[in-house]
Amino acid sequence: MTMPLKSLTRWLWPCLLCSLAACSTPGIDIPTQQATRAQDMHLSDAPSLALPAQWWQSLGDPALDALVTTALQGSPSMATAQLRWQRMQALTGVARAASSVQASAGADLTRQRFSANGLYPRPIAGNTWDNDTLQANLSWSPDFWGQHAAEFAASWGQARAAQADAAAASVVLASQICKSYIALARLWAQRDIAQRSLTQKQTIHNLITARQNAGLDTQWELNPAEGNIAEAQAQWEALQEQIMLVRHQLAALTGQAPQALDTLQPALSALHLQALPAHLGADLLGRRPEVVASRWRVEAASQDVAVARTQFYPNLNLSAFAGFNALGLGHLLDAGSQQYGITPALRLPLFDGGRLQAQFAARQKERDLAVAQYNQAVLDAVRETADTIDTTHSLHKQIQTQATALRSAERQYVLAQQRFVAGLGNALAVLATQTAVLAQERLHIDLHARQLDNQVQLMKALGGGWQDAMVITK
Repeated sequence: MTMPLKSLTRWLWPCLLCSLAACSTPGIDIPTQQATRAQDMHLSDAPSLALPAQWWQSLGDPALDALVTTALQGSPSMATAQLRWQRMQALTGVARAASSVQASAGADLTRQRFSANGLYPRPIAGNTWDNDTLQANLSWSPDFWGQHAAEFAASWGQARAAQADAAAASVVLASQICKSYIALARLWAQRDIAQRSLTQKQTIHNLITARQNAGLDTQWELNPAEGNIAEAQAQWEALQEQIMLVRHQLAALTGQAPQALDTLQPALSALHLQALPAHLGADLLGRRPEVVASRWRVEAASQDVAVARTQFYPNLNLSAFAGFNALGLGHLLDAGSQQYGITPALRLPLFDGGRLQAQFAARQKERDLAVAQYNQAVLDAVRETADTIDTTHSLHKQIQTQATALRSAERQYVLAQQRFVAGLGNALAVLATQTAVLAQERLHIDLHARQLDNQVQLMKALGGGWQDAMVITK
């Protein structure tokens, strides 16, 4: 439908008034889920421990720093997260353009023979003519009900969530690499203990063999010694296998071939521990990227509800065209070949079998679902951080108690050596006390590795140095 420009205003407003009277209504929007607040989690108003963006450097190992940097720059998982964010940024641009005036231009050149017995009279009928059009078009969809603004806000929220997801992926990847690196350092330390234990078992076997040859011992004492050597060798081989597998895991996390880290041999003693945070602040919820991503998805889902609401109202589109149309290319640009017009189009929902109501209800439930997921993310974040802090306290006490046991075993070993030198004991008694020392050293290595692993978990729980202020700006 086209009409003169003078008639547009007279046509537009009566149609809008009639449409408002006739359109269906979405009903009352009553959220069933309420977002969890910081005070609900009993979080302090004081800020939590601030972490640097490269928090893993606090462990003090340059080789680990290099691995994390390599992973964050070239890991396929990080590339995937970044591409998802970039895709959502592009879609935000699409939503932004919806409320803008759209312009296009086109040219149609058609050569056609018209039927002699058709609709057109002579001289067109029965002859071949060029039917040519050169035309410019404008279109605009006014955002009377806020649909375009809500669509853009929803797209923007999804883009913000995607960037927070990318940040969460980087924090998780860095923590996985740190945990695997600590595990590898622990395995190397345990392998050293296993080698010492194997040497000890072989020494015991040699002593018992010598005593058997001297008639002081029998096969009864020798059989357990041989079994102990086999057990120690199996433990050493098992540790060697685990070292190889963790190296492969680290290589995969950093985007390298499985054999790329075959010479990596970190030392557990070279890794440092950080200070414990005194409390959990409310700002924790803004530092956890997965919590922030959930919060932005709630915002996007709320805007989707607003978009669904606008579907109940009239939709107006305005378009205009101007150009030339002629039979015969030679007359295309003649003044008489001009054509122009305005095409207002109004679409009004009347009877749709409940489709719009169902769509609106679905968007409401999607928003409520997003709120429930946000609440779960908040609960998990606070629980994880509290658990990690409590584990840190417990490990500190365990380390102190175990250190006492290790010192006791070492003193017993020294006394056994002194008795042996003084002729009051034998070499087997010395080696027996060494077994207790090796067992305590194994336990010390495991507890120290757990402390370091728990520290990495705490850094991750505190958001890995990420801040919501780092997200993209409009």
